[in-house]
Amino acid sequence: METLHVLLVDDEPRYLETTAKLLTRKGCHVATASSGLEALDYLAVKPVHVVVLDVKMPGMDGHETFGAIRQSHPLVEVILLTGHGTVDSAVEGLKSGAFDYLLKPVDIDLLWEKVSQAWGAYLAHAEKIRMAMLEKSLQSPREIMKKRG
Repeated sequence: METLHVLLVDDEPRYLETTAKLLTRKGCHVATASSGLEALDYLAVKPVHVVVLDVKMPGMDGHETFGAIRQSHPLVEVILLTGHGTVDSAVEGLKSGAFDYLLKPVDIDLLWEKVSQAWGAYLAHAEKIRMAMLEKSLQSPREIMKKRG
């Protein structure tokens, strides 16, 4: 089975280090980024299934970063995380397609549960795409031409 790849994005080094260690103990591969731009650079070259993304960061904030992730990596599930949660911010994130929105400090077991659920959603979407591609490849040229006509 494929290994879960998680990217933690937060401007607090201590939070990144501690949370990465705890999630790694759960059996997944964890990478960290301390800014939105660093996260996007990482996503451009490494496979990631789930991003845990802090909303309040200097420079490119979490909502901007999330929008960029959605554009370039639509299958990647994103869990928004903040220590400064507001209802408006949560609604904005969830309406934009975030998998979930959690308040810091978050219990590691709850975070792991949400990351695991997000990975399940990622795998389900990837399987649907794979099946659609397989179905299309099994069509005869005549069937394909009928659909275009």
